Amino acid sequence: MRCFVAIDLAPEVRAVVAAAQAGLRAAAPRAAVRWVDPAGMHLTLKFLGEVPEERLPALQGALTEAVTRRPALALAARGLGGFPNARRPRVVWMGIAGDGEALGRTAVVVEAALVPLGFPAEARPFRGHVTLARVRSPRGLAQLGDAIAAGAHADFGAWTAQEVVLYRSHLKPSGAVYEPLARLPFAG
Repeated sequence: MRCFVAIDLAPEVRAVVAAAQAGLRAAAPRAAVRWVDPAGMHLTLKFLGEVPEERLPALQGALTEAVTRRPALALAARGLGGFPNARRPRVVWMGIAGDGEALGRTAVVVEAALVPLGFPAEARPFRGHVTLARVRSPRGLAQLGDAIAAGAHADFGAWTAQEVVLYRSHLKPSGAVYEPLARLPFAG
């Protein structure tokens, strides 16, 4: 099963981000993108890939050990951007601000807990973001780039992340559906 470790958005932040995503759609109606369902938006800490079911207990144990000693995270959803850049994005994202240092440390701790279980370390440094869309072709990119640039400094709300979630990803033609396998609370 395909799994990943993530932090959920607060419902009120998710609603504001969904409205911003709708604004992007309206500003770039010809853009050839696959929009992420707002119900599935999350902040990925670590993508795990295929995980055999028999490895889930060890995985959950390692995550519990790593996460339950970490404090809750004060986060903010701020700014729109794109990878590799906002003018020619392949991924459209919303940035994460707030206690970025603590978020980065949490991602490092999660990864360090999982490397001994055979999950490879990421080659790139962690960049906290929430994916809003994936670009399928260059059609409509100029309008989309303008809309992203207009929201580069937008504030979408703040929340305190109280837990990390181990998710299973079900890939469907209409898009991925995420099933929580375990909710792991922070220390407080």
